[in-house]
Amino acid sequence: MGERAPDGAGPDAWRNWARTESARPRRVARPRDVAALAAEVAAATASGTRLRAVGAGHSFSGAAVTDGVHVHLDALDRVERVVPRPDGTTHVTVGAGIRLHALNRELAARGLAMRNLGDIDRQSVAGAISTGTHGTGARLGGLPTQVVGLRVVTAAGDVVEASPDHEPELFELARLGLGTAGVLAAVTLEVVPAFRLLAREEPMPLPAVLEGLDDLVDGHDHFEFFWFPHTASTLTKRNDVAQDEHLPLPRWRRALDDELLSNVAFGAAQEVAARTARWTPHLNRFQGASLPPRTYTAASHDVLVSRRRVRFREAEYAVPRESVRDVVAELASWFRATRAHVPFPLEVRFAAADDVWLSTAHGRETAYVAVQQYHRLPHGRYFEAARRIVAEVGGRPHWGKMHDLTHADLAPLYPRLADANRVRGRVDPTGTFRNPYVDRVLGLPG
Repeated sequence: MGERAPDGAGPDAWRNWARTESARPRRVARPRDVAALAAEVAAATASGTRLRAVGAGHSFSGAAVTDGVHVHLDALDRVERVVPRPDGTTHVTVGAGIRLHALNRELAARGLAMRNLGDIDRQSVAGAISTGTHGTGARLGGLPTQVVGLRVVTAAGDVVEASPDHEPELFELARLGLGTAGVLAAVTLEVVPAFRLLAREEPMPLPAVLEGLDDLVDGHDHFEFFWFPHTASTLTKRNDVAQDEHLPLPRWRRALDDELLSNVAFGAAQEVAARTARWTPHLNRFQGASLPPRTYTAASHDVLVSRRRVRFREAEYAVPRESVRDVVAELASWFRATRAHVPFPLEVRFAAADDVWLSTAHGRETAYVAVQQYHRLPHGRYFEAARRIVAEVGGRPHWGKMHDLTHADLAPLYPRLADANRVRGRVDPTGTFRNPYVDRVLGLPG
C-alpha cells in the first residue's frame, strides 16, 4: 500500500513510497472478494467515474493515480490453487493483492520458487507484473513472462479468465498493461522447484567489468553491477544455482552488511551528501570500498531480494544489450563534464528477449540502466541527461519509473503498442481505467 499524504490532505489522500506521486481519490474501496470487486468496477463505469487499482505504492510513476475510485486489493491475497505440471513446473494461482514477500514465503513452504525476482519484494503481484518488474539474468525474462493466466474484472464488471489459449489478446494486455485491461483479481504463475543460489559479491573496477561484460553476463545465471559515480568502483553480484555448496551467511554478517552498511551507513552518507555536496566524490569512494566481498548460499529469494530502506527517486531504461557499454561510457563522460553530485550508485541488469506486447525487453536482448538519486537531492538534470543518452540507442523507459516520454516517443519503440490500444478500446470503451499517466504514455484507446 502507499503512504498517507501529509496532514490536512484528507482522510483518503494517498502518496507513493518515493513521494513522487499523490492522489486525492473521490472514494477508496477495499473489496473483500471478487464479487465485491466486480460490483465496484461496474458501479464506477455506470457512473462515469475513473477507477484505478493500487497496490504497495512502489511505482515511481503516476500509474496508480486517480481522482476517482482507488481500489485496494489487499484482501485478495490467498493462494487459491497449486497444480503440478508434467514438465516439472507448477502453476500457482494467487490473489492479485498478495505481496511478493508473502508469495515467496508461501511458495517456499510448498517447496517452490519464482524463476526470477526483482531486487525488492514489497510490491503486490498485480502491481509488479502490470508495470513490468524484472530481475537480472541473460536467459531469464521479467515477471510478466512467468504469468500463464489471469482473472480480470473488465470495465463492465465481468470476471474473465484469460490465458494464452482463452482471450489471448486480453491476456497480453492484462499481463503487462498498466492496469488498462481491467483490475486483476488473480494471477496464475509458472513456478519451479525451490532452489538455492551461490552468491558472490565483490568489488571490481568499472573498466574491467565493461571489458569482460559478455563473459560475466553469459557465464552466470544472474549478473548485475552497481557503479558509484565519480569513481571507477563497482560492486558486482554473480548468482548461480547452487550445486553441492553449503555456505550459509552468519546472522551477524547479514545484519552487518545488509542493514548496518547497506541501509544505516548508506543512508547517513546520503544525508551528508545532501548537506555538503562537495563531499560526494569522497563519499562514493568510501561507499565503493566499504562493502567487503562475500560468498554464501541461500534460498533464491533471500539472495535476489534486498531490503532498501533509504528513500530515493529512480529512472530506468531498457537498452539493447550490445549498447550498454556505450551508455555507461556516455554517462561517465557526463559526470566528468558536469561534476554533478550523485551519491547513489547506478545499477545495471540484464534480461532475455521476450514477446510480451509492452515489455521493455520485447524482441531484443536487454540491459537495464537504472539511475537513482537520494530523495532530498535534485534529480532533474541527471535524469534528463540519462534520457538523452539512452534515446540514441532506442532506450525504453520502465513503466513504473520516472520519465517524461509520451506516446509519440514510445510508439516507434513498441511494435505492438497499437494492438494494445486496440484491445483497450474493446475492453474499456468508456475509459474507466484511464488516468493522465496512462494517456500520456499509451495514448488513447481504440
